[in-house]
Amino acid sequence: MRSIRAAATGAVVMSLALAATACGGGTDSGDGAGGSSKTLTYWASNQGASVAVDKQVLQPELDKFEQQTGIKVKVEVVPWSDLLNRILTATTSGQGPDVLNIGNTWSASLQATGALLPWDTKNFDKIGGRDRFVDPALGSTGAEGKDPAAVPLYSMSYALYYNKQIFADAGIDGPPATWDELVADGAKIRAKGKSVLGAEGSNLSENIHHVFVFAKQHDADFFSADGKPDFTNPKVVDAVKQYVDLMAKDKVIPAGNAEYAQNQSVSDFAKGKQAMLLWQSAAANLKSQGMKDDAYGVAPVPVQEGTPGPGAQVNSMAAGINIAVFKDSHNLDGATEFVKFMTSDAEQKILNKAYSSIPPVKAAQADPAFDGPATAVLKDTLAKSAAALPQVATESQFETAVGTAVKDLFADAAAGRAVTTASVKAKLEKAQQQMPAA
Repeated sequence: MRSIRAAATGAVVMSLALAATACGGGTDSGDGAGGSSKTLTYWASNQGASVAVDKQVLQPELDKFEQQTGIKVKVEVVPWSDLLNRILTATTSGQGPDVLNIGNTWSASLQATGALLPWDTKNFDKIGGRDRFVDPALGSTGAEGKDPAAVPLYSMSYALYYNKQIFADAGIDGPPATWDELVADGAKIRAKGKSVLGAEGSNLSENIHHVFVFAKQHDADFFSADGKPDFTNPKVVDAVKQYVDLMAKDKVIPAGNAEYAQNQSVSDFAKGKQAMLLWQSAAANLKSQGMKDDAYGVAPVPVQEGTPGPGAQVNSMAAGINIAVFKDSHNLDGATEFVKFMTSDAEQKILNKAYSSIPPVKAAQADPAFDGPATAVLKDTLAKSAAALPQVATESQFETAVGTAVKDLFADAAAGRAVTTASVKAKLEKAQQQMPAA
């Protein structure tokens, strides 16, 4: 999922196993699925610095689609804090859009509702074929062995953004490659009166993304091979503790960041208040807040030792946004045509440039515009050292349960309460108990 965004922090309590009722939003003709309606409704995720920015980016493209097809698209940009709960409500109420953006980590959970159009070979052929898309992006489109529930739209990965001037003032030559180096650099930065590393401690999805990466670096997974929660695995416990210890023990994440949930850490970095930021595709957001491109550098997220790569050297989740269609849309043909338009080579270049993300479409990704310093690291990470979050039906509950456990641990750290292996395990055990029975 994106994090030029806030997380989907609403509690996910409705059963994802419920069968969906009709969710079509197309209007005008009243025809059934595949009818000739000339209007589509589209829920777009908030990718830019604000909803207003997204409307400025999207509206010219929607107008272009209407000119080409005669189909008008009514867009609503939905904040990330509301999007998942809005979608879940739509799957059971019958009041939803024709087309919608989803965080790619939600793909398997939403697939389990039965509400989304499956992208089988026939449907992929309507938009140019499955082989147009890069494999890492397709890996986060639904459960293994099933037709994808959505199509990749924007691809992203995490990177380490660092303030060049703060580093120079602290006598640091370049970005840290390992967590030990980051902690050591942090002491030099704090000595100069600056904060070290930003985090969104109350943002559940951000918490999940980071502890997932730390778990991979500890050669661990939150789920067993058969899809069962394994949150109290000792290596998982160590991974979560290492992340929270960046505040609790190492003092590189400020205590106040335990309350951050709305991209405040991005603003702190843009304003020169902190030296480093772990974020997905942040360039457009930083520019919108007045930070000049040459004021910061972009480097791979640190690893335990060595350099990023496969296996335990994973340094990012495979982030991104997918575009999906409610299968009971009144205008499946028009909805599919819109997906084809949004994932066309030309539109992929336009939209991903606007959001400083990476096109998941091969031909667009090869454009030289995505080889610049702001995107080269992201592109390389996606190709070599990013892993997909678990594509299991309970992934959304996992984000809520474990994301909340990490939030509570950050709150303990901020309040000066000890964060121990035992306390981390206890929080994760509670999170595991909150997961639905198999």
